[in-house]
Amino acid sequence: MPRRTSPLLAALLLALPALAGEPTPAAAKPELPPNMESYQLVLLIRGSRWTPEVTPAIVELQKQHIAHLTRMGEEGKMVVAGPFSDQRDVTMRGACLYRVGSAEEARALAEQDPAVKAGRLRVEVVTWWVERGYMTFPRAPPAAAPRAP
Repeated sequence: MPRRTSPLLAALLLALPALAGEPTPAAAKPELPPNMESYQLVLLIRGSRWTPEVTPAIVELQKQHIAHLTRMGEEGKMVVAGPFSDQRDVTMRGACLYRVGSAEEARALAEQDPAVKAGRLRVEVVTWWVERGYMTFPRAPPAAAPRAP
């Protein structure tokens, strides 16, 4: 009897080029297995214009940053976001988990963040596949439809 590969293992095997740092050509993107769903993980990293000073302008920019994140959540594009602490790399400031159609769409939305536009933050975006049903976000609006990578 042939041995069956688990869906999670199959998804990981399909993602090996990306995990190895090799870009996957758009035409060769693997199909999302039916038992998986995709999210776009946006890492917020200190940008070239980050400084440790806290000025009235920085306080205002932080308010605008939070307002942007709140709007992304209210519009159902992002399911959760928050800052980091206790990390070795202090340039990593936080993460957002988007639920949109692609990494490109998540990047475009994240780059509209006033803190990113100002250069205090920059973004790195990856698509993250998760087995359906393992993650729920009770405060986030429901997804419109399953999203492909």
